[in-house]
Amino acid sequence: MSDGGCVYLVGAGPGDPRLITVRGLDLLRQADVVVHDRLVSQELLDEARPRAIRIFAGKTPGGGMSQETINRVLIHHARLGRLVVRLKGGDPFVFGRGGEEALALAGAGIPFEIVPGVSSAVSVPAYAGIPLTHRTLASSFAVVTGSEDLDKATSRVDWAALATAVDTLVILMPTRSLSRVFQELQAHGRDPGTPVALVSQGTTRAQAVVIGTLASMPRQLEDTILDPPVLVIVGEVVDLHDRIGWFGKTAELASAVLAPS
Repeated sequence: MSDGGCVYLVGAGPGDPRLITVRGLDLLRQADVVVHDRLVSQELLDEARPRAIRIFAGKTPGGGMSQETINRVLIHHARLGRLVVRLKGGDPFVFGRGGEEALALAGAGIPFEIVPGVSSAVSVPAYAGIPLTHRTLASSFAVVTGSEDLDKATSRVDWAALATAVDTLVILMPTRSLSRVFQELQAHGRDPGTPVALVSQGTTRAQAVVIGTLASMPRQLEDTILDPPVLVIVGEVVDLHDRIGWFGKTAELASAVLAPS
């Protein structure tokens, strides 16, 4: 391997380009190669140097680049002595396959660094005015993937155990089987009246929030089209959205303050 080659697994944050860390932005501006996901904003990619090589490695409805290919791309450019930034939405180690990429780099003898990012699991609920914990409402939460098919013979998500194990449940990347998830939670003891929020394109200007309950949400989904990415929050803390939902209101307030009298 040539001297100087290194890979940085950088969390880009949840969508709002301003939520990348100082360390992540500094590395992005130095990068020779940027290997990025589909959800990384163009505004953030524009921070890279004009001559930096940009490689799209996101998943698409038709498939996209395989994980094995991504690993090979990272190793290849590092062996050419390049500073490689693997820019991943959210945090690299929260359902971002950062662990797999780190293992591949370690196995190939490639120097690497993990730069944590702001995970959508906590930031998107915050932008929706929904705290995951609250002294009188929730003292525990869990984050799970919703991208698994419930019809699989074996699932890594134990919905029966999760139904009543924690106060707040955050489901990332839900699929069309989301209604089945709500049914599973109710079947294993979660109150059908438990508040539920669906947040689409969280932390961006296009953010949209749909509020319901475990019982009502399957019907609501029949008449609702939400653009991905979508995040789901289940728990009593969802009821706080109406009172402390702030995103969007701050822009309106700033306009009112700055408007001429």
